[in-house]
Amino acid sequence: MKCRYACGSVEHVIGRRAFLGSLAGVTGLGTVGFFTQPAVAQAMKRQQKHLLVIYLAGGLSQLESWDPKPGTDTGGPFRAIKTSVPGVHICELLPYTAKQMHRMALVRSLNTRNVDHGMGRYQMTHGRNRGGLNVPHLGALTARLLHPKEHPLPGFIRVGERGNIKEAGYLGPEYASLGLPDGKLPPVAQRPKGLTVQDDLRRHDFLRRVNDHFLARRRTAETEAYTHSFEQALQLMEQQEAFRIEQEPQKLREQYGDHPFGRHCLLARRLIERGVTYVQVTHTNYDTHHENFNFHLEQLGEFDRTFATLLEDLASRGLLEHVLVVVMSEFGRTPRINERFGRDHWGKSWSIALAGCGIQHGAVIGKTNKNGTEVVEREVDHGHLFHTYLRALGIDSSGTVEVNGREMPIADPAREPIEELLA
Repeated sequence: MKCRYACGSVEHVIGRRAFLGSLAGVTGLGTVGFFTQPAVAQAMKRQQKHLLVIYLAGGLSQLESWDPKPGTDTGGPFRAIKTSVPGVHICELLPYTAKQMHRMALVRSLNTRNVDHGMGRYQMTHGRNRGGLNVPHLGALTARLLHPKEHPLPGFIRVGERGNIKEAGYLGPEYASLGLPDGKLPPVAQRPKGLTVQDDLRRHDFLRRVNDHFLARRRTAETEAYTHSFEQALQLMEQQEAFRIEQEPQKLREQYGDHPFGRHCLLARRLIERGVTYVQVTHTNYDTHHENFNFHLEQLGEFDRTFATLLEDLASRGLLEHVLVVVMSEFGRTPRINERFGRDHWGKSWSIALAGCGIQHGAVIGKTNKNGTEVVEREVDHGHLFHTYLRALGIDSSGTVEVNGREMPIADPAREPIEELLA
């Protein structure tokens, strides 16, 4: 059956009291009217779906974010606060995000049975455990299934990390990621200064003829990848406007935040708005074996307002109804606090957050016990989540994709979507 789809350790010292006190003097994000209403891109008019992943590298603590346990032996020093959804509470380190909970959903019953960084990243972005089948990354798969062939921008872009051709798996290099480690176009996609457009076109025409001649004699995955990268660089030269966040209003840039994560999230919104199917933004430094609470004060202090601004911005532009936003890590942190005031790797009972299209807004799926050491209701894993992401984007996750005449399962056939999370 072919796929069917309808619609994608250094130790930081920071005072808890000083940090939380500073929040009290900050007002909200402002009214929705602040965000302007630009003309919606043609991709949006066609009801194309998009996936925006915020990857918190290292392993976000569920107890300092989505599933706080104040007053218990594992809870740590932070309180739980109310959100815009009655009865749903999250950690006090996320006051701006709490105001966006009516656009979000939480899964609090994740058990991936893994504590290794590499395996955890693979599980969460491929929907399976590593094995013999060279399955594609979620970004490569959604680019293959949803990204228009004629679109001048790539379908899979990483912001804050390098690209990786291997992530395309059996789909081939055409669906590999474009990496923007610093949020800027690579030099290869920029025309050298002093070179006229006409001379540049002649230069590339010559290189294209050489490439074609070589491919006619020796076609391999490596040569195809090189040729695709060459053509992609040419297209990106004509799309540089998409990457110029300095064109955004100064006030909006300030609300996103004058730091790499803020700039990267603003760039992600511009790319989504211009039709890129999958964008992944990475925020690092969550591997908190030491000083877990101080690290989360700092990291979530940066994440919180930026993420809330991103959701508000997408919603005010009419984009959030087309975009599934997922906040994930490779695993969570141990409920037990170690002797260094840190939390170690934990895959047994942790959480993720979602927002946007295809999900039940305000939903909370699953439950952990009083101190967060066990899942006690609706246990799920990375395979269930992978199916759920695809279904939220309008893709039949039980289907297959054709590769070189062979039908390959889109997602793990042993898993299924979390139906109660889907709209």
